[in-house]
Amino acid sequence: SSAKIRIIKGDSKMRRFVVLGLCAFAVVAAQAEDWRPVPGTLQTRWAKDVDPKSPLPEYPRPQMVRAEWTNLNGLWDYAIADLGAARPEKFTGQILVPFPLESALSGVKKPLTGKQNLWYRRGFAAPALKDGKRLLLHFGAVDWEARVLVNGKEVGTHRGGYDAFTFDITDAVKAGADNELVVAVFDETGGMQPKGKQHFPAMAKPGGIMYTPCSGIWQTVWMEAVPAGHIESLKITPDIDAGSVTVEVAGQGEATITVLDAGQPVASAQGAKATMKIPKAKLWSPDSPFLYDVKVTLGKDEVTSYFGMRKISVAKDEKGVNRILLNNKFVFQAGPLDQGFWPDGIYTAPTDAALRYDIEVTKKLGFNMARKHVKVEPDRWYYWCDKLGLLIWQDMPSGNAGKGGGRLKDGVRVSDQANTQFETELKAMVEQHWNHPSIVLWVVFNEGWGQYDTPRLVQFTKQLDPTRLVNNASGWNDIKSGDVVDMHNYGPLAGAPDPEPDRASVLGEFGGLGLPIPGHMWVEKAWGYQTMSDRASLTRKYLQQWQNVLRLRDEKGLNAAVYTQTTDVETESNGLLSYDREVVKMDPAIIAPAVSRGEFPPLPVYTTIVPTAIKAPVLWRQTTVKPGDNWFKPEFDDTAWTEAPAGFGREKAARTQWATADIWLRREMTLPETKLQKPVFLVFHDEDVEIYVNGVLAAKATGYTTAYEPLALTPEGRAALKPGKNQISVHCHQTIGGQFIDVGLDEEK
Repeated sequence: SSAKIRIIKGDSKMRRFVVLGLCAFAVVAAQAEDWRPVPGTLQTRWAKDVDPKSPLPEYPRPQMVRAEWTNLNGLWDYAIADLGAARPEKFTGQILVPFPLESALSGVKKPLTGKQNLWYRRGFAAPALKDGKRLLLHFGAVDWEARVLVNGKEVGTHRGGYDAFTFDITDAVKAGADNELVVAVFDETGGMQPKGKQHFPAMAKPGGIMYTPCSGIWQTVWMEAVPAGHIESLKITPDIDAGSVTVEVAGQGEATITVLDAGQPVASAQGAKATMKIPKAKLWSPDSPFLYDVKVTLGKDEVTSYFGMRKISVAKDEKGVNRILLNNKFVFQAGPLDQGFWPDGIYTAPTDAALRYDIEVTKKLGFNMARKHVKVEPDRWYYWCDKLGLLIWQDMPSGNAGKGGGRLKDGVRVSDQANTQFETELKAMVEQHWNHPSIVLWVVFNEGWGQYDTPRLVQFTKQLDPTRLVNNASGWNDIKSGDVVDMHNYGPLAGAPDPEPDRASVLGEFGGLGLPIPGHMWVEKAWGYQTMSDRASLTRKYLQQWQNVLRLRDEKGLNAAVYTQTTDVETESNGLLSYDREVVKMDPAIIAPAVSRGEFPPLPVYTTIVPTAIKAPVLWRQTTVKPGDNWFKPEFDDTAWTEAPAGFGREKAARTQWATADIWLRREMTLPETKLQKPVFLVFHDEDVEIYVNGVLAAKATGYTTAYEPLALTPEGRAALKPGKNQISVHCHQTIGGQFIDVGLDEEK
């Protein structure tokens, strides 16, 4: 119904085909009137732009484009049935493809278990295939196993939730609109297959660092009619040292290859594989993401593509330190951990503009890189990285193919079936993304998740792609192999691996500074590795961390750093942006120059007014039994409470043990006679804290910190402070994990 067809004058069969297509379009248009995103879910601004008659209409494969194609996205029939049951006689309703079953934008938002099949069905029009033409059916990605039937005939099956696949359906179709496409999907998220951060079981509530699963078709479905002898794939390999590019064309026959710069030919050759000199080659980099165009013809088939002249390597600098070089020059790589989840589409962005926005805002925040975390994106995401200039570390989605292991100890294989599947999907990821200049590093494992046979799989990846770097494991389980040694460090000031003679050191994850933004959250209460009280404290801490990262670059040979993370995701508030992408939590004008150029604004200096217990014991009156409602008033009688030294909790810094859910504290503090200009509390809280001054709520914060952090006073709290004696009262509430509370008062200078 959303076909892009060139009408040939005088072809009566083609005119009838178009009329049939228009009739089908009218039916789809009527059905589309009933489609709505499932309500009650956080949505992005792009949700309103989703057209159920033509969702994600862009050509999905920018590196091998044909002029004529048919987009099969839109409303399909769906049903959920018991695993192994026959095709349903009746379908339940309609689902908007390519949004996963669990997403609001699918119009369904239901879970799928490992004991069920998800069935899809739609009609489609097929052209009359003359002169030996073939009709190819393409799937961008289906999670996880897809069995495809056309007019009742099985045309193929595919296993793998992140890679594209194609079936030749020529022998199963008939010319005209009366064709049926059925897809049966099996997705056992808790099984052995690669799944990234999809939560299992699907019926349970996701939380922590695991998120809503994604089942079924989640990337574009489309068709192309091609000549019998057609171009099957392109492999483009630049060589900046030689000033050349090699293009390999898979297909039967001799191809003609032309390289263009702004529409003007600069090189050409014929053959299945050709190396061409590029005169005065323009190099690709984040600062100058120049792309050459490529046109390839083979017989009657023609496709267009592009490439960037780019090199990534490791070599020692003048001090003998291993440095990651971009185009033979050291470029410090700074970027966010990018998880690629959307509140309304889960794995699938609402629109192409939404995909582009994430890359644009990443660059606006001062980054030149992103680590795509345990997910593989649609090709158009990488296209925008190529076009806009963003270096990419690409993770292999993690699964359960390995088990055991531990810190600095490799895991073991699970089974031939699980390991074969993991390696099949790893191979597909590398081969299908070969041509993207933005991708500079493959990450085989994240931490120890599903890890096994690490040195062998590093070598396997290097053999598949010797042009890029390979990270054996980002964080935790470094089994010495690959091109980099990678640390994860969520401490207050991050860190760096010790320099090595053969590998470059990188910081694969750090930061995780949380700031929930009310009105823009997936859940009522979200968490961060370190929770900040407001944007000012978030900015201050963020800049402190990047100052330390750049110091490690200069003093310890650090090559790259990955900040957690681009956006909030479901229960996490660690994002630089809110989950709906509406709020950028810090001012890019302040933080971007710091990250990209090391230009830091003066950071605030604090003077102690009322000390915490960092250096010496400070006595508080405390109780863990809920007191009366006026417990925070100055006149409240706390003589029955116990006196004990701060801090309170189960952390190493605790002088008084506190292990209940709640603690209430009171003490008197004496302030100087001169009025404080910028008072701030200095607080180490785990978890939620509220602080009163002279009976007035002066500050509150949810979540937890992992160190002492400034906490701004409310205007009412500042007004309640007075020279001399003041009553300060504190309540801290704890739910899980470590716990600690201590409070002091500083003045910002």
